[in-house]
Amino acid sequence: MENITAMQSLLIALWVGAVMSRAFLGGATLTLRFSPLMTGLIAGIVMGDVQQAMIITAAIQLIYMGVFSPGGTMPSEPSIAAAIAVPVALMGNLQPEAAIAVAVPVGLLGAYLYQFRFFINTFLGKYTDKAVEDLNDGAIVRSIILYPTIASFLLFVPLVFIALYFGAPVIADVITALEGTVVFHILTVVGGGLAAIGIATTIYVIGRKDYMVFFLLAYLMSVVLSSLSITMVTYAIIGALIAAIFVLAKGQGAKAAPASAGSASLDDDDDDDF
Repeated sequence: MENITAMQSLLIALWVGAVMSRAFLGGATLTLRFSPLMTGLIAGIVMGDVQQAMIITAAIQLIYMGVFSPGGTMPSEPSIAAAIAVPVALMGNLQPEAAIAVAVPVGLLGAYLYQFRFFINTFLGKYTDKAVEDLNDGAIVRSIILYPTIASFLLFVPLVFIALYFGAPVIADVITALEGTVVFHILTVVGGGLAAIGIATTIYVIGRKDYMVFFLLAYLMSVVLSSLSITMVTYAIIGALIAAIFVLAKGQGAKAAPASAGSASLDDDDDDDF
């Protein structure tokens, strides 16, 4: 098992800092924070194993499906969870279920860290007040965009770097040593259960019982057709075709309803003539 290097830790930490500070086009890139997929991709590129990294990240994504951000806060931070869990899983050759068990506590700690970022921003607000009083456009921009971004980098980058460079190898060694034990089995079972909870949460958030048939159809297809080694692109095309058929059928039904109502009213008028 190769340990993560200082450069690899720094690159991943810089990515997390950029995501958490919204350095990429501000609020337009909030999806990078709400989903672990892009962070997992970056971690895979940096660690040199994109395929396995994305397999692990896809499992982590399941537990965050349906999670939303009321008031800007989240119960867990998917980006930070993936930034730590994916390198740990790659170094320890862990199964995705075990990686989920690592991602959950890390994500919870990341949520507290993000709330601490809000606390820091309260001190930066006085610069905005001063800039507004002076009607200084440049100072307003700096106080709203530049200073919070720098503060976020100073908060997240060192902590994530330390967690990766010093903590990730230790976590990977511990989990590898536990492989085959009851504790490791518990971690795997819990990880699989959390993924199921994520899927159930998504169904609950959608709130449409009539869409359950599509979820069950997708699950059935993935199980029945697993032996055929069908790629995700093929599944995506099949899903798009089924969705198109559903939309067309729904549209035709909506058009048919007014037409039938109109013909019924004409029949009533004819009856009135007699």
